[in-house]
Amino acid sequence: MSKREKSVNALESPVTEVEAEFPERHVLIKCPGCRRVIDQSKLSENLDVCPRCGRHLRVSGRKRMRITVDAGTFEEWDAGLAATDFLEFPGYAEKLAAAREKSHENDAVVCGRGKVGGQDCALFFMNAEFMMGSMGSVVGEKICRTFERARELGLPVVGFTVSGGARMQEGTTSLMQMAKVSAAVRRHSEAGLLYVTVLTDPTTGGVTASFAMEGDVILAEPGALVGFAGPRVVEQTTHKKLPAGFQRSEFLLEHGFCDLIVERRDMVATIAELLVLHRGEVPAGSPHALTHEEPRRGRGARPKRTPEPASAYDIVKLTRSTERATALELVERGLDGFVELHGDRLFADDAAVVAGIGWRGGRVMTVIAIERGNSTKERVRRNFGMAHPEGYRKALRLMRQAEKFHRPVLCLVDTSGAYCGIGAEERGQGEAIATNLVAMSGLETPIVSVVVGEGGSGGALALAVADRVLMLGSAAYSVVSPEGCASILWKDTKRADEAAAALRITASDLSELGLVDGVVPDLGLTHTEIAHDLMREVELALDELGGLSTGELLSRRYDKFRAMGGDRICSR
Repeated sequence: MSKREKSVNALESPVTEVEAEFPERHVLIKCPGCRRVIDQSKLSENLDVCPRCGRHLRVSGRKRMRITVDAGTFEEWDAGLAATDFLEFPGYAEKLAAAREKSHENDAVVCGRGKVGGQDCALFFMNAEFMMGSMGSVVGEKICRTFERARELGLPVVGFTVSGGARMQEGTTSLMQMAKVSAAVRRHSEAGLLYVTVLTDPTTGGVTASFAMEGDVILAEPGALVGFAGPRVVEQTTHKKLPAGFQRSEFLLEHGFCDLIVERRDMVATIAELLVLHRGEVPAGSPHALTHEEPRRGRGARPKRTPEPASAYDIVKLTRSTERATALELVERGLDGFVELHGDRLFADDAAVVAGIGWRGGRVMTVIAIERGNSTKERVRRNFGMAHPEGYRKALRLMRQAEKFHRPVLCLVDTSGAYCGIGAEERGQGEAIATNLVAMSGLETPIVSVVVGEGGSGGALALAVADRVLMLGSAAYSVVSPEGCASILWKDTKRADEAAAALRITASDLSELGLVDGVVPDLGLTHTEIAHDLMREVELALDELGGLSTGELLSRRYDKFRAMGGDRICSR
């Protein structure tokens, strides 16, 4: 066998730090994804990501630290802590010795303080090279101390997870690390500090069931295996073959359990951006800045102008037009930057609700928008703007996050109503809307909601219990659709135009009734002009609301909705 063949065969698994052992050799590595042979130096230059198929190979915790933290800024904490065989578990002492020799580490995590993209934070990096990153007492103790020290110093925490789960050789003591670290995470959170987790391949077992899934923002590398029970255990339990992609990062995103999938080359910039935004500052050189030169979704180069409607029902039809600026388009044209975050952390990521962190000028805000889409394919994907329960729960999660970090909330509403379906009812559509109404009434941060298209019933109100409720001049807001009203009351949907007029659902009608606080004219304007005017009114509202104390803000919000309809009641 040739030296070259020996090199390739010896490196079937993605071991990437072998130069120290064989500095004189030209090392080749076979990618476990595409099975192509790659020169080690080229792989290293590409941050251990296969340049052919994009497979993110595993790296040690120490190397992860080097490619993440700004050079010369890392101060390691508790490096001397080392596990002992306190249960005298058969073979454990030998395993510990072998793991230390292989990894040159005392245990499976590296902790400390450093800067990422110039932003100061506490960090931990789990290490698959030490007993597959299993969580024993030392791992739990070091991570727990990291959160405690970060809390004392007022630092955010960024943690990279990789683990096969709890370390069985330490028995129930290992299990208790899940509770111990989770309690430290909670105390850190209660101090108003940010925790960002990065899920890498693999993150399983007790780590997944504790601090890996407790971040304010959860990122994941592409293709990472993430789950509580490993694939083999699931197959053995269910006696079924798992579908392709099961428990991978993309599966996690689809099912609502992580915010973003981030390529390794973009990880530092993304983490730095999040650290800046959660301080309430606008990031410079952001990967999510918006240029405004061309919408991201490729609308026509020539913006459409909103035509003049002739009646209330014409306005309703106008709100449903594919030529109308959607909520997401207004976000993209009106803000300077926007980082979309995904998932309700319970069931799924509802594409009908777009939510994340945006900024304009020097102001950072949480933005939540009900999005219809502007093509048939896109409208189908977004369920025509009819949100499922998980869409409202995603919105609530982001509103709670805004409250924690003292960010104002902007909601853009455009929906014919919440989705009426069997699954939606099974998962509690009414409960999800009701929970939002209660939460928004007491949310301790300013809220501005704008009906930018159709505002249909409780599905719209679930994002419109706000300190300021605005409407575009060509928008509609109603307890029921005109067609639904005509059908229920008169058994004749052809009388929808008559119902629309009777319901008084236009912006001017609702302003006159005192149910909305202001109207933003948009007839005859381009989409860019509408977005600019809309965001200007939002900024004026937030300027005023920002000067109120929390108590005054909540009192005014309560009084505002408490008065609605009260002056139209007569006693006999």
